[in-house]
Amino acid sequence: MELVSRMMDGSIPGGPEHPERGGWFGFRLNQDHKIEHLAELPLLAGVTRKQLKAIAKITEVREVPAGTELTRVGEPGDEFFVLVDGKARVEVSARKRVSLKPGDFFGEISLLDGGPRSATVVTETPARLMVITRRDFARLLAEAPDLNRAVMAVLCKRLRQAEQALSA
Repeated sequence: MELVSRMMDGSIPGGPEHPERGGWFGFRLNQDHKIEHLAELPLLAGVTRKQLKAIAKITEVREVPAGTELTRVGEPGDEFFVLVDGKARVEVSARKRVSLKPGDFFGEISLLDGGPRSATVVTETPARLMVITRRDFARLLAEAPDLNRAVMAVLCKRLRQAEQALSA
């Protein structure tokens, strides 16, 4: 705990006030790192390298402390998140909680419909996330119809898998 406190107050380099040193996680996420993380997402399985570069350009990197509420059930959603570093938990109900680890993502449906969140997501540790806003993603889809088709195909596949799991 003392280490985090000292990083926060600036007495140890590497905290959020030293972005040139990469914040809490030791290095900055440049465009190539963003592309690497995006390429690993099943949601973007069908997209080209050029399309990944375009998505990386609209991706913001955020570092947040433990206990940060990223989404709240029932509230409108307009952001998609990829957990790069740290841990978070998804709270679907009082009894159902799911842990998230680096590489996991959430909020993808909100990119398309902006509807209410189906779960609350809270960071359990300090976390670094890549975030894409609905507005930026919609603009990108309008400019790149091939990307639209690739994302829709993956979402349809995930929907079919969810339906099969429910009926099994």
